[in-house]
Amino acid sequence: MQGAMAAPSVAPVTRQISRRAAPAPVPDPSGPESGQSLAAAVADLPVLDASGRRVLFGALFRERRAVVVFVRHFLCYICKEYVEDLAKIPKSFLQEANVTLIVIGQSSYHHIEPFCKLTGYSHEIYVDPEREIYKRLGMKRGEETTSSGQSPHIKSNILSGSIRSLWRAVTGPLFDFQGDPAQQGGTLILGPGNNIHFIHCDRNRLDHKHINSVLQLVGVQHVDFTSRPSVIHV
Repeated sequence: MQGAMAAPSVAPVTRQISRRAAPAPVPDPSGPESGQSLAAAVADLPVLDASGRRVLFGALFRERRAVVVFVRHFLCYICKEYVEDLAKIPKSFLQEANVTLIVIGQSSYHHIEPFCKLTGYSHEIYVDPEREIYKRLGMKRGEETTSSGQSPHIKSNILSGSIRSLWRAVTGPLFDFQGDPAQQGGTLILGPGNNIHFIHCDRNRLDHKHINSVLQLVGVQHVDFTSRPSVIHV
């Protein structure tokens, strides 16, 4: 599913979701005011950091633009490999464009630190364990069978990736899926303030946006994702 950036002269933009994905009543984002209302509807909802501290979601993009990536669950090998590539984005690139990169998961906050160690991810990350923000934004639960094409960010095939995910589940301190396995994610560009400039809700686990296409929309330099990070695969 493709998204579009708002023209500079027009306030916040676009909302793109599956027609079947409407788990919670939210404003219809058909214009600038609606986009602001949609962001305002989630701004006061809390997320948790790695220590379990509550942070208002809106505070994360109040002062500057943020690329916010909602992932399915931390045991998902596709999410893991996608976040491994997010980890390759140099902080200096983001600072030059005055942009924040944020990952949101839906597990317990206890899983944040192990997931970051596994993926090498060092940018901002939080969790929404009740999935309230996912629901308010209309993110899909379940999968459409529509083909999403080959992702440059996913290196494992379904067999090897699934085996690694299962192994992490059974060898971890808590045997759980680290989130609802039916929940899909998405990508947004938000802020400053309650402005939504771009929203893409994934139709299935492979329907994530290519990272460089999102970075281009916020003026961040192109990143070479061909070299893999130095992380331990367990």
